[in-house]
Amino acid sequence: MAEKAPVFDQIKKDYLRQVEALEGAPDIAETLGITADDNTWHIPFFGRTHTITPHAISDEAGQEANHITWVLLSKYLLLCPENAPQDDSLVTYKDFKDAAPYVGGFRNTASQPIATHFEGAVEALEKQCRAFGGQPFATDVSCELAFRFQALPRIPVVLLFNDADEDFPAQATLLFQQDASAYLDMECLAMVGSTLAARLKGVSLDYL
Repeated sequence: MAEKAPVFDQIKKDYLRQVEALEGAPDIAETLGITADDNTWHIPFFGRTHTITPHAISDEAGQEANHITWVLLSKYLLLCPENAPQDDSLVTYKDFKDAAPYVGGFRNTASQPIATHFEGAVEALEKQCRAFGGQPFATDVSCELAFRFQALPRIPVVLLFNDADEDFPAQATLLFQQDASAYLDMECLAMVGSTLAARLKGVSLDYL
């Protein structure tokens, strides 16, 4: 494994300093659907509770979070909206008004890897979805498989999948609630998608 660049460590330390300076922990915790006590935050991320202290971010096993998770959980706290919106209508990533610069990256790291990896393997994808905490999702959209994942307490993600046929390649679509953009910026929402793709494929993100 390549040695991580010092800049990543500096970024992580900077996020911890910003989180430690947050005021109004009870209100933030209520808004975000998380818990806080003694300068410590507890945030479920795709079913795994992570703990944020002034010194580190780690999972239930005490393993330090990878860089993507570190950034996502920090930003989830730092971007907490003052007035929590409520709009559970589902949209694609590209439908968010600020998503344009990141749409290509989202496709390359989130939706397309799922489609490519599980082409011709719908049963394997269903097994992975269930193993990763996904719940079958009822939808009127025509698809072979639909699962809902709870990425963060206020940010669910829905996966729709259609396998390849004689006319089209396999297609995976990730849907977010419209109000997700109030909790995370577009770069972080793209990271949510790439995390889901990596976990479904069984790929580690520890190198980031």
